[in-house]
Amino acid sequence: MNHESLPSSLLQAEAVAPASVGNVGVGFDILGHTLAGAGDRARVRRIDEPVVRIKLIDGVFRDLPLDAPLNTAGAALIALRERLQLPFGFELELYKGIALGSGMGGSASSCVAALVAGNALLDEPLDIHALYPLAMHGEAVASGGLHGDNVGPMLMGGLVLATAEHLVPIPVPAHWHCALVHPHFVLETRVARAALGGDYRLAEFIAQSANLAQVLAGCYRGDAALVRAGLSDVLVEPRRARLIPGFARVKAAALDHDALGASISGAGPSVFGWFESAALAHAAAAEMVAAFAAEGLDSDRFVAPIAGPAAHVVRA
Repeated sequence: MNHESLPSSLLQAEAVAPASVGNVGVGFDILGHTLAGAGDRARVRRIDEPVVRIKLIDGVFRDLPLDAPLNTAGAALIALRERLQLPFGFELELYKGIALGSGMGGSASSCVAALVAGNALLDEPLDIHALYPLAMHGEAVASGGLHGDNVGPMLMGGLVLATAEHLVPIPVPAHWHCALVHPHFVLETRVARAALGGDYRLAEFIAQSANLAQVLAGCYRGDAALVRAGLSDVLVEPRRARLIPGFARVKAAALDHDALGASISGAGPSVFGWFESAALAHAAAAEMVAAFAAEGLDSDRFVAPIAGPAAHVVRA
């Protein structure tokens, strides 16, 4: 996030927050990275009335609550006001660039963009780590729980291990790219979470822990072979795959183009793959789009470095 000091008299700020790939397959609720090419924008105005008010929601999705406590962006600004006991309030205009139910962190992007813009209006802005719990609180309005795999990377940028209390940036080689394909199909986060009920075997947890460890170690070492050995979700993907038409075919398209691994982005239905170059990612993305088309679904494609951007103020 851009931490440059802004004038204390500032009355309005605008911020953008990028899309994200939550979970990254092996890190359910604790690992994610940002993805350039899509995002939400929030314009926040400081007002004398000690309330949070949503004036406008526009963009690719408009049917969202204007009642601030029921909106992720509004809830985050409320949390900021309450945390600091601010004597003033905020008025918010939200511009959606990410479709909801896409698996691209749409609810988190709105929340973080609003929070970063509101933070810029403070006489003494908070740092990323202080904003993090407020962002989790805001996104919980949509997701139903406190988890940081979307909001953490958006605040920090790039690949981030986001636990309940800590944000840990994970280095990734600059030439490694992500290809994400979003089918025009809505899969609500709560529905996707409901699919995770039931019993799990201890062997599955052991395998998933080993896979996560290999991915993290491989990123730190820039070791593609180690990431390739670990980037396979044995816990969540098998239970959610049936919710995404053509998932197996789309994943196979990514793996056939030498992906380091491929899985469901966030709660889905978007599917992502990691690649060692932009060229491989672009080639795979085209085939992933074709695989969804074979299921009768149009889709959007995004190709960008895994070390993606952070949310930041764009106008004040």
